[in-house]
This record gives sequence, C-alpha cells and structure tokens, in this order.
Amino acid sequence: MDALSLSVNAVSYTVAPVVSTDDPFNGPIKNIEQWNFTILAVVMFVVTSLSLTENFLVMFITFKFKQLRQPLNYIIVNLAIADFLVSLTGGVISFLTNARGYFFLGRWACVLEGFAVTFFGIVALWSLAVLSFERFFVICQPLGNIPLQEKHAILGLLFVWTFSFIWTFPPVLGWNRYTVSKIGTTCEPDWYSTNMTDHSYIITFFTTCFILPLGVIFFCYGKLLQKLRKVSRRRPATARKPERQVTRMVVVMIVAFMVGWTPYAAFSILVTAYPTIELDPRLASIPAFFSKTAAVYNPIIYVFMNPQFRTCLIQLFTGKETIPESNLNQTSRRPGITLEKQVGKTSAIAARIPVGGTVPPKSNGSFAQLLIPESKMCPV
Repeated sequence: MDALSLSVNAVSYTVAPVVSTDDPFNGPIKNIEQWNFTILAVVMFVVTSLSLTENFLVMFITFKFKQLRQPLNYIIVNLAIADFLVSLTGGVISFLTNARGYFFLGRWACVLEGFAVTFFGIVALWSLAVLSFERFFVICQPLGNIPLQEKHAILGLLFVWTFSFIWTFPPVLGWNRYTVSKIGTTCEPDWYSTNMTDHSYIITFFTTCFILPLGVIFFCYGKLLQKLRKVSRRRPATARKPERQVTRMVVVMIVAFMVGWTPYAAFSILVTAYPTIELDPRLASIPAFFSKTAAVYNPIIYVFMNPQFRTCLIQLFTGKETIPESNLNQTSRRPGITLEKQVGKTSAIAARIPVGGTVPPKSNGSFAQLLIPESKMCPV
C-alpha cells in the first residue's frame, strides 16, 4: 500500500498506512478492512463479559452455599469452570487481537491460545455429555438402585479432563498443529492441511470430541424421555405437566448443543475434505466465533433454570433466606408417597425443571440424591 502524502501550508507530510500482509503475525490480512475486525472485537467483548460474569457467579454461589455442593452438581460447576477458562483465554485474546486487526502476540502465543481454547472447549463439551449420563444413571438406574456418590462424580471429572487432554494435546507434539485461522486473529487446529497424517488427526478429533459426546447425549436423554413416557402413561392427564416440562427442556438442551457446535464441526469437516476450497475469511471465521457463545447460554440452561441454584441466587442478591412455610406441599411429607410420584419429581429436578415447592420424603438410594427442596433456605 502506498503512503499517503499531505500538504499543509506548503509543507509536505507522509502518513504511514496500516500495512496489510499475508502474514497475520505482522499485520492485518489483505483485502479485509479494519471495520470488520472492530465488529468482531465488539462481539467478543460482549460475549466474553457475559460469559465471565455468568460462570463466575455459578462458581461463587456453589462455593458460598453448602446445599449446592453435592455430587450431581459437580459436573455443572465443572462446565462453568471450563466455559470460564474458554472465555478467559480465547475470549480475551480474541478481543485484543481483533482490536489490533491481527495476531500481534506471536507464534508461541498462537499455539498456547489454540490449545487452551480447544482443550477447555472440549472439556465443556464432554461435561455436557457426562451431565446427561449422570441424569440417565440416576433416573433410569441401569445398574440398579445405586446412588450417585462423590466418588462417581469425581471419576466423571477425571474422565472429562483426561480424555479431553489426550485428544487436544497431539497438535502441540506434531500430529497436526495449532495455527492462525483464515481471519488472522484466532488460532485453531490446521483444518486446511493437505497432509494425510493431519487428516487422520482431524477425523479422530471429530469422532472422539463431537460424534461420541453427541451420541452419549442423544442416547441418555432418549432413555430419560422413554422413562418419563412410561411414568406419564400411568398418571392422569392433569398430572403430566412435569413430564411435558422435562421433555421441552431436554429438547432445548439438545438443540443448544447442536446450535453451538454443529456449525464449527461441519466447517472443520468441510475444509478437511476440501482443503483447497476458497472461502471468504470473514465467512470462515463465523463457526469458530459462534461456538464461543455456548459459554454464555450454557449457564442459563444448565444452572439458572435449576431451582436449587436459582433459589440460592435469589438469596444471595436479596438476602431472603426462606420461603413461607405455607407454600410447602405438606402432602409430600407423608411416607406413603409412591415410586411413580418420586420418579416424576426426581425426573423434573434432575432435568433442572422446577415443579413447585415441595419437600420430599426421606428416602435412600439415587432418588434421595436429587430430592433437595427448592423451597428450603440455602445454608451458607
């Protein structure tokens, strides 16, 4: 680009332009105007701010209230931690690099950012899958009446972090690589490589980090809905509202998963299959940026629609510790409650659907793990 010459009072000045290059580490990509990066910077600022706030709030109220520190909530907090770290690494760096128009932090920072975003993103993705499995384990009881204990929850967390690390660290060692994206402001695995070894990694990564967790989610929530339909057929039509609520929420969870991650997965497979495809860098950047929005709506769907978390959140901001005793359903305290009613209530609570302020009977087994009344105060 030629320098711009100006003449003021017969004195000539030369204004150095912003250099556009083919090297995203030294300047903006050619043929992309700065206003495009400014829009991306604003979007990432909004998304990152919301995500950091929401997920920090989830971690804070879990730390503050003992009622929330139970095995079934471990994976939810783990999801919040992963989403928080995705935004803290990828979101903040993406905002800074888009504000400058190129990845000015250098190649090593690119590798670190690419690995961190991919690793924490897959941790969040597998957390959703393990969360669906835990609900299936508690409600459908495939292994019998075995309660979900702390050791089971910890094993789930160890699996998520270890499995995610196994499939996101190989590019650092040379099986594929983390490189700058087409837009030049974020880093990701090299989807465009024509090397067959790199292709083998992309196919393996896609299978283990998208197809497999998606299969777990569909299987577990499918079995859960099947269980609810069996219970619903034995209940009068007027008592089926909780089951309908659970069904709607399961659909929302699956749709949210698909909306957040399918575009990125489809894009990755497309450019892997056709690495010479010509795509506008701005169009090619949309799936990656869109996947980062999952860190915003995950807390809303999986946490803030959970009656336990919501009650503690209200108490945190309002100082209101109890709900009047008159609001409690006294009949639910009777020991003669049927298993059918227990399944209905537990299914709703396990799927994070409020079904009213009821205090469940004391019971043993997996149902007791979830039957924590939302109407009780949240102990600090």
